[in-house]
Amino acid sequence: MSSTTDTRNTVDRLEAVGLDLLEVTRIVRNTLAEDLGGPDGADVTSVATIDEKAVATADIVARAPGVVAGLPVAAMVFEAASNTAAEFVYAVDEGTEVQPGTILGTVTGPARSILTAERSALNLLCRMSGVATHTRAWAKILHGFKATVLDTRKTTPGLRILEKYAVRAGGGDNKRMGLYDVAMIKDNHKLAAGSITAAYQRVRKAFPDIRVQVEITTVGEALEAVKAGADFLLCDNMDTQTLTKVVVAVGGRAELEATGNLTLPNAVAYAKTGVDYLSVGALTHSSPIVDIALDLRQ
Repeated sequence: MSSTTDTRNTVDRLEAVGLDLLEVTRIVRNTLAEDLGGPDGADVTSVATIDEKAVATADIVARAPGVVAGLPVAAMVFEAASNTAAEFVYAVDEGTEVQPGTILGTVTGPARSILTAERSALNLLCRMSGVATHTRAWAKILHGFKATVLDTRKTTPGLRILEKYAVRAGGGDNKRMGLYDVAMIKDNHKLAAGSITAAYQRVRKAFPDIRVQVEITTVGEALEAVKAGADFLLCDNMDTQTLTKVVVAVGGRAELEATGNLTLPNAVAYAKTGVDYLSVGALTHSSPIVDIALDLRQ
């Protein structure tokens, strides 16, 4: 969809996909500052070779197949580098599958600022599109099953909101953004509290409105957690046989998430167990980028 039919500005687009403007602004500023040596730094090559008044147009072009995620973020980088003098025209929607040679968008503005922003914008766009592309592969293989693919907290420091958005753009979902929005009782918490039941009761008492997930490794632990009141279980590193037994034993009294050693080749086998979610840390810690470039028009 082009801007001729979608006239939303960058802020509106970020809001539409659930990205916090202040957080994205912080990331964009830090990304540019990293490349420029600080907020008052300069792109010495562009300053030396390009006339201050020169205006240019450049296309953002896919060099490889993939799923697009992050165009509004890239647009914000160009706007920030040009003090809002750059105009970004969108050629495709977020979440679109594209082939090599597809123009994703076009930016027009001060030539210096476009080249200054180029790598920062592409670094974020390529990374986010890589996460979305990897997630789409999981979403496709799970199509028709109950299970949804989830991300984890294994994200690039400072880029979590962008990477988790990219998971959504690719067809996955987010479980929790951090340590603050979902309590997850893991082995060390069980040991510290004395038992699954004790740990669950302590969390529920301290934070009555927070959802609580309990990590379990056996059918017995699953039953204890459900009896304590848990309605969200993390089945850690279980084989499909054990996981199937947990699904049967729980009998729909809690949502079940499988995690650990999950790969695309074994995704269907795990989905067939009847779990609700498959959480895959590799979506954010191991997704290769999508090769995307900026081509300056002559």
